[in-house]
Amino acid sequence: MMLFDIPSDDVLYKALIERDPSYEGFAYVGVKSTGIFCKLTCPARKPKKENSTFYSSIGSALEAGFRPCKRCRPMAIGLTREPMIDKLLDELESNTDKKWSEGAIAEMGFDPSTVRRAFRRQFGITFLEIARQRRIGKSVESLTDGSKVIDAQLTANYDSGSGFRNAISRHIGVSPKNAHNRFYLKADWIETPIGTMIAIADKYSLYLLEFLDRKALPGEMEKLKKITNAEIVMGREAPIDLVEKELNLYFEGRIFHFNTPLAEFGTRFTRGVWDALRKIPMGELRSYSDIAKELGNTTACRAVARANGANQISILIPCHRVIGADGTLTGYGGGLWRKKWLIEHERRISNN
Repeated sequence: MMLFDIPSDDVLYKALIERDPSYEGFAYVGVKSTGIFCKLTCPARKPKKENSTFYSSIGSALEAGFRPCKRCRPMAIGLTREPMIDKLLDELESNTDKKWSEGAIAEMGFDPSTVRRAFRRQFGITFLEIARQRRIGKSVESLTDGSKVIDAQLTANYDSGSGFRNAISRHIGVSPKNAHNRFYLKADWIETPIGTMIAIADKYSLYLLEFLDRKALPGEMEKLKKITNAEIVMGREAPIDLVEKELNLYFEGRIFHFNTPLAEFGTRFTRGVWDALRKIPMGELRSYSDIAKELGNTTACRAVARANGANQISILIPCHRVIGADGTLTGYGGGLWRKKWLIEHERRISNN
């Protein structure tokens, strides 16, 4: 039986009201009063239950005569989010020298308070904070490449020397003139159909890939900083570009293996568990006891579970392919709904 057999209308209507992402890509609502169909995460005003009809695919909704919603764009890949987010992020990337403020946001035709709330929902921080992180990351990169402090300050669009020094010191814990003596990891966001991820890497390897809403993420980042004796700044390195490309191909069902180089952490046993996870063929599942048996220690089920939970490279080290011995889903840091989604996605593409 498929994990995503469509449930009852009562369950789906509750998911619609709560904008539950668990059914993203697997259930849609047709609104009889408007003739449109939407994702269950659509931010538009919710229809009455008697006006709602649920479908398991885009095709079945179209066949029933419904038109795609222009707000949530059900025929586009990815979780529903406000269009203003993409427009502002595109502007941030294409105009790196722009100095951002609430006035600059308003000049683009957006209400600053609405933008603030939308970005907090999506990323946990505001757009202006993202812009500031980008500026600091850019200036740190200039400093570590040997630029003078004043040049890095101008690169980051800081008018005030003291303001620039304070921003750098707060962010990395040292003054700008000493920044070149530190080791830095770069962090950036990657958009996927099931939510925003954060990737952290140096020039050679990927250190972390997690969903942005994972509760344990702040602790994982602090632990990573201690293990590597590094600071984390916003920016991009080659492994982040590569994993973004590979993730896009994975979600399109076009690759079955990842080649992004990964940094090694943990004990020999932990690394052995992670290697075993990577050997699980796409579309197949294993239990903790299966992994323990493969490692030659049938009594190590709990240790395998701990190593599985310590994985900080989501999807590439596929801890989502491990389930309970009784066939039930077990915990997943990115949320059980994502675990279901990934299992079903891999099952479908491996059978094509």
